[in-house]
Amino acid sequence: MKAPWPFGHPGLKALSIGLAILLWLVASGEETVERGLRAPLEFQQLPAGLELRQEMPSTVDLRLRGGSGTLSRLAPADVVAVLDLHGARPGRRLFHLTAEQVRVPFGVEVTQVSPPSIALVFEQTGSRQVPVSPSIEGRPADGFTVAAVRSDPAVVDVIGPESAVARVQEAITEPVSVAGATGTVTEEVTIGFVEPSVRLKTPRAAAVTVEIVPASGERILRGRPVRLRNLAPGLTAQTAPELIDISVRGSRSAVQGLAADDVSASVDLAGLGAGQYTLPVDASAPGGLGVAAVSPASVQVRISRVQQ
Repeated sequence: MKAPWPFGHPGLKALSIGLAILLWLVASGEETVERGLRAPLEFQQLPAGLELRQEMPSTVDLRLRGGSGTLSRLAPADVVAVLDLHGARPGRRLFHLTAEQVRVPFGVEVTQVSPPSIALVFEQTGSRQVPVSPSIEGRPADGFTVAAVRSDPAVVDVIGPESAVARVQEAITEPVSVAGATGTVTEEVTIGFVEPSVRLKTPRAAAVTVEIVPASGERILRGRPVRLRNLAPGLTAQTAPELIDISVRGSRSAVQGLAADDVSASVDLAGLGAGQYTLPVDASAPGGLGVAAVSPASVQVRISRVQQ
């Protein structure tokens, strides 16, 4: 007669019981120890429109308790502390960090978290336009000089904590080498900022063009007016300063015969509405001459609506 099912397969049941006893013996014989560990700290659910004003801490110190074998086998990715920022508001905030916020493998207990609380300062997200200031390094070949440096784009949007954004006056680029150059140099380079807490609203590169011309005559045209281009209807605009200096280089005869009105300076207001902007100055000279420098290179432009 066939044995009822609870009594079937006695060999397998005996093997299972034996394995369970073996595992229990191994676990019960493992010494319980405590160990210090530095674990990564993750931040989750930062509210939209908020920025951390300082650099985030990246690690916390933990005390862990468990079997000696279990702790010795821990990998760096097995333990992580998680801080939930969903309730953050502008200003200085204090967040508690407890053992329950630390993810650990089964059989491991968190006995201490250091620091037990973390102070963070939040600000509203700010954004504005700043000019791109290309960097160059090296010297052109003997007898040649840098006539002009241009960047495409000429301005970019910076985003970050409001106070940090307010301090940023320009974006910088990786340096473009003109060492030994006898003609125009064009290179695509990365755009960035000296201020570490801000970033580009849209990450992109800049095409920097450095115009190299024969070094000969030079002339500075002082007090040249800045013309406004592409101002939308119904708006009025003012620049500060209203007059700038333009340095022109070229052959000696061309520079000597240059009239002040032959060189023009302007800023492009296409697509801009009422507000205050920092915009680069575009300067142009007749053929055969190059614009070596514009001082200042950018001006403040205030655009207002025409009062009816």
